[in-house]
Amino acid sequence: MIPVRYHTADVDGFKIFYREAGPADASKLLLLHGFPTAGHMFRDLISLLGDRFHIVAPDLPGFGQSDMPPREKFSYTFDNIAGVIGRFAEIIGFNPFAVYVFDYGAPTGFRIAVRHPERITAIISQNGNAYDEGLSDGWTPIRAYWENPSQANRDALRVFLTPQTTRWQYTHGVPDQTVVSPDGQNLDNFYLARPGADEIQLDLFGDYRSNVALYPSFQEYFRTHKPRLLAVWGKNDPFFLPRGAEAFKRDIPGAVVRFLDTGHFALETHAREISESIRDFLN
Repeated sequence: MIPVRYHTADVDGFKIFYREAGPADASKLLLLHGFPTAGHMFRDLISLLGDRFHIVAPDLPGFGQSDMPPREKFSYTFDNIAGVIGRFAEIIGFNPFAVYVFDYGAPTGFRIAVRHPERITAIISQNGNAYDEGLSDGWTPIRAYWENPSQANRDALRVFLTPQTTRWQYTHGVPDQTVVSPDGQNLDNFYLARPGADEIQLDLFGDYRSNVALYPSFQEYFRTHKPRLLAVWGKNDPFFLPRGAEAFKRDIPGAVVRFLDTGHFALETHAREISESIRDFLN
């Protein structure tokens, strides 16, 4: 078993909780989670890669064990989240690094890459989107909120915060749902049920529009800097379509794209396959 250490870092007064494993002198790999989860989603991947890489998996601001200040004290936008995580990497001396981006981790990691391209040695995108064609019709109710941020449209998004929807996100597109552990999703639901968490998540649904607006900037970074990129994608994801993975090749001709017969939370069913792809890719 790979020993995992659990820490908190003070990021200019903001507590960021993170998991760390692997030799300190090994190549660095930063794992960035998505909605509605936290760094615990990487528990299997860390055990499979900790012998080869120095791994750090932080909980994003407002998620997991990291600070979740009230909305009047911290504005929950992806710009601010990326700013905290970029500063976090500086404070713990975690540079340069390869970055694994999933879901919300993608607009966080891509912002850091655009701001600090010298820090990025490679990108692994697991259902982490940067192209319009990667967005499915599942975004329709969230798009409606972007176009008209009424209270009714905001309240309509609360269905995404229910335990039933969390379960659906984990199991949709998985051929054998009995292999999906309930542990991660139950922990996600625990965090979602905290007082104030619902309004924070609704704010982030609204701000996701800023990520789509930045797609051209992300793509310009890909074309200009040509980072090594591996897209390993659950092909049955209800939110991010395979076309989003294929699109990376348009800007990075050497990008490696692999599809897995699973859904959004591909690590729940294919952690070993993903870890092997990362080993091959980064070696």
